[in-house]
Amino acid sequence: MIDIFTVILIGVATLAGVLCVVLGLVGRKPEDVTILAVALVEVLLLAQVVIALIAPAAGNHPTGNLGEFWVYLATACLMPPAAIAWALTDRSRWSTVVLGVAALAIAVMAYRMNQIWTVQLA
Repeated sequence: MIDIFTVILIGVATLAGVLCVVLGLVGRKPEDVTILAVALVEVLLLAQVVIALIAPAAGNHPTGNLGEFWVYLATACLMPPAAIAWALTDRSRWSTVVLGVAALAIAVMAYRMNQIWTVQLA
């Protein structure tokens, strides 16, 4: 993982999550802004997949369990499409909250993925 990209991913996921939760709690149904915010998080996650595939060849090897890292990343990549599908089928304010919770969960997962990749004590 690349530190600056991780910061960007966590920041965008957090902003998207807070935006969606707040809009959901004030009664807004899923709309372009909320769905596209979570879709942006998915695009960043897919970029992270590419980075994670290339990084070891460039000398940026993980210090933690590589299997655990990939399970976190695969799970995180599945969350936005699932949340968006939910939002498109159940057009209620709670679907917007679900979008936000998914984005916030991804922010936490990205932080943990960075820990797995870089911070392991011997």
